[in-house]
Amino acid sequence: MKPIFLQLQCAPGKTYEVADAIYKSEIASELYSTSGEFDLLLKIYLSEDQDAGKFINENIATIPGIVRTLTTITFTAF
Repeated sequence: MKPIFLQLQCAPGKTYEVADAIYKSEIASELYSTSGEFDLLLKIYLSEDQDAGKFINENIATIPGIVRTLTTITFTAF
């Protein structure tokens, strides 16, 4: 399993709705509210053969209220 981190920028007033939708979908291992340019940070685990872009486009980017995403793909734990 490979961990993927996603930062989400939400439309004004939509952060809690987006967080609830992610929580209900049970796809995030961890979900945090953050300060700064992005509103939410989530960690997901994908199998080695899963395409991260396709997974994000089908399961995250379709959630109403998300304006922008930033994906960080990890390689090795130290």
